[in-house]
Amino acid sequence: MHDSPEPTNLWLQRQMAAARPDVVPVAVRTLAATFAAILQAFCIGALLAGAVAGNASPWLPAAGFVGLAILRAWLGHQAELAAFEAGAAARTRLLDTALARMLAAGPALLRRHHSAVLANILVDRIEQLDGLFARWMPAVALAIGGPLLVVAAMALLDPIGALILLGCGLLVPLGMALSGLGAAAATKRQFAAMQHLQTRFLDRLRGIATIVLAGQTAREADALAQASNQLRVHTMRVLRVAFLSSAVLDFALAVALVALAMRYVSLGTPSGLALTGLFLAIEFFVPLRGFAAVYQDRLHANEAAAALASLPNMPPPAPDLPVRHVAARGLTIAFEDVDFTWDARRGKALDGLSFRLPAGETLVLAGPSGAGKSTVFEILLGFVRPDRGVVRINGADLDTLVPAARAKLIAWIGQRPMLFAGSIEDNIRFADPDATAVAVADAVRAAKLDTVLATLPDGLATRIGEGGYGLSGGQAQRIAVARAFLRNAPLLLLDEPTAHLDPATEAELLDSLRRLMAGRTVIVATHSLAAQGLVQSFDGRRLDLHAPKVAA
Repeated sequence: MHDSPEPTNLWLQRQMAAARPDVVPVAVRTLAATFAAILQAFCIGALLAGAVAGNASPWLPAAGFVGLAILRAWLGHQAELAAFEAGAAARTRLLDTALARMLAAGPALLRRHHSAVLANILVDRIEQLDGLFARWMPAVALAIGGPLLVVAAMALLDPIGALILLGCGLLVPLGMALSGLGAAAATKRQFAAMQHLQTRFLDRLRGIATIVLAGQTAREADALAQASNQLRVHTMRVLRVAFLSSAVLDFALAVALVALAMRYVSLGTPSGLALTGLFLAIEFFVPLRGFAAVYQDRLHANEAAAALASLPNMPPPAPDLPVRHVAARGLTIAFEDVDFTWDARRGKALDGLSFRLPAGETLVLAGPSGAGKSTVFEILLGFVRPDRGVVRINGADLDTLVPAARAKLIAWIGQRPMLFAGSIEDNIRFADPDATAVAVADAVRAAKLDTVLATLPDGLATRIGEGGYGLSGGQAQRIAVARAFLRNAPLLLLDEPTAHLDPATEAELLDSLRRLMAGRTVIVATHSLAAQGLVQSFDGRRLDLHAPKVAA
């Protein structure tokens, strides 16, 4: 079985540690820009002091101010570029990891997550983490280092003014902490509303024919409108909290400016020094304002990270066992006392299953729905691991086989073949992208797909929609059979291959399957009497599986 998901905080800390080398250049450039802004404040003070003193040509502080402004703009631009690269690198890494974990989990993942939720994780949730790496992490470094630089400069000018800045600065994290309590809850409700809307929309889109035929279009449109309105309400609540944290920052800045202005007026501080101090006060709050602006990115990251961390981890390699290849001819399959449970409340899907299937022979799995027939296939395909027991191919533990080599040993045909948007040839070549045109043509003839292609406008180049839109169930299944012929694997798994087909189409498909099964080790799960008759023609054995006992 796959490892259980790690805690969200631990997962997020690992991702932030991995992104830190990409974030350092952003932080360095933003801190350098803050230092340039401090020097600009002193240039402004020198300009004013020179004007008051009657200096007719204060060109040196003016030139310094302009030069520092250009430098600051360039540093800001470079920081933006580095932030984009840091965010892009993090998104790429997260997408690769999430896809790898989903593919390792296989179809079993859909038993725990709706497909709309998985799509939301790969698209929206990873995109929402961009702000964490591109904006929030650099803003944290700047919010700590920037004010310290300003306070150090202010201490040289006015130590008491530096203490005033520190005191007012403490109001910012206090106010953000208070607003953050409400923001976290509001963000969580916003994500839940977004996920509910996406899931409902995808379900209704898939079932649009049923909705139209049932005359429920108006009702479902109203339900979607309500879900959309709920998302709007929760989004506005998040924004309301965001404006609250901004108000706290503005209040702290106003207090600091008023306090410093009153101090300088009461002391009769020279106007140049007073202006420098006031500009330093403004610069003190610039990093804090930037931090407040991206504070929502951290809250969004928590919810997005929870979704990504919920994905099952990659399965660990089997300990103390050598990784092995298995010869691609004459496969013998053995299950030895195998247990597997999808849900403890529903009982074991497989309970002590044991059988041995010699090379080149056929086995039919029989039993009611839920007896574990598909579970046997998912174990052989490597999508799940047994809770107990061992599965062997030619005597080798299934877990010790090289995954790429194991995939080449197996061809699988299910009830509803997955067809992708593209040409029919592209869909057949999923079995072997490097196959020659001659090999593809042979597979087409063996599957009797050539008679179907003759009726299509562009033959193999005919474009089909997602899910095989535009093809009948029998035509789609012929493409799956052609894939299996092109793969030419020694182990063939057939999971209800003729389900949902009319008798005439089923008979034609079984004729193609008869040729496909010849000389291979075959495991079939079917309720069709015709398909069972095909298995009997190969002297196939029957293994009866029983529905699991529901746990109390």
